[in-house]
Amino acid sequence: MTTILSIQSTVAYGHAGNSAAVFPMQRLGVDVWPVITVHFSNNTSYGSWRGPLLSAADIHDVVTGIDEREVLPNADAVLSGYQGAVDVGSEILNAVALVKERNPEAIYCADPVMGDVGRGFFVRPGVPEFLRDEVIPAADVVTPNHWELNFLTGTETGTVPEVLAAVDALRERGPRTVLVTSVVHDAQEPGTLDMIAVDDTGAWLVTTPLLDRHFTGSGDLTSAMFLTALLDGHGTAGALERTAAIVYGVLKFTTDAGARELRLVAAQDEIANPTHSFKSVRLR
Repeated sequence: MTTILSIQSTVAYGHAGNSAAVFPMQRLGVDVWPVITVHFSNNTSYGSWRGPLLSAADIHDVVTGIDEREVLPNADAVLSGYQGAVDVGSEILNAVALVKERNPEAIYCADPVMGDVGRGFFVRPGVPEFLRDEVIPAADVVTPNHWELNFLTGTETGTVPEVLAAVDALRERGPRTVLVTSVVHDAQEPGTLDMIAVDDTGAWLVTTPLLDRHFTGSGDLTSAMFLTALLDGHGTAGALERTAAIVYGVLKFTTDAGARELRLVAAQDEIANPTHSFKSVRLR
C-alpha cells in the first residue's frame, strides 16, 4: 500500500490544504498520515477565519511521535503545501530528511504555495524566498502554478518554449519532475486551461476546458493527485493525464452543483473513475 506523509494546512469547513488532499488520496487507496501546519475554521478567501497556526515545535513533536512508532520506513513520499512561516518550513524539511533517512527511496513532493495572478503573494514575508532557496533544492517533485514558476526562476514567461526554459532552470536546482499548473501562453486556445509536466525523459502538455471561476483547494487537490499517480507507476505523462481527468471532473461537478467549496465527497466517483479523459501532447 502506498503511504504518504502529508504536511499541510487544514480547515474544519470546506476543502483546502490537507482538507482537499487527504480524502482524495485515501479514495485512491493511499494510506495518508496527515500532519497539520494550521487549523482554521475555513479558508481565508472568506475574509475572516479563526483557529491556530501550529508552531514548528508542534510539527516536530507529531513527526517525532510517528517516528517513535518505527513506521517511517513505510513512507513512500512526503507531500507539503502551504507553509505558514519560515520556521515551519524548516521543520518540514527536517521531516523530509528524517523520512529519507528511514527510507532512502522516499520522495518529496512540494507544492510551493505562495501566490497567484491577480493576488500576488499571500504568504508571510520570507516564505517565498525560503521556498525558492531551500525547498526547491530539497524537492524531487514540485508543482508550482505559472505565476509561482516565474517567481521561482526570476523570469517572465508567455510562450511554451519560455515556460519549458524556466522549468529546465528550476530542474537544474534539484527537482527532477515539475508540474506547472494554470499555464498561460500566447498559443493557448480560448476557454482552455493548460498544464505542463516535465521530467528527465520529456515534456508534455494537457489541455482541459476552462471553468471560469476560482476554486480554493484545487491546487492542493492537483498536487495530491499528481503525486499519487506518480507513485502508482503511471509515469509523468500518464500522471498528468490522470490528474487532469480527476481535477476537471471534481471542478465540473462542483460548478454544476453551484457550490463554493469543492464537492469532494459527492464527486468521489470522479476521483476513483473519472468520466472525462484528456490526452497529453508531447512537447519534446
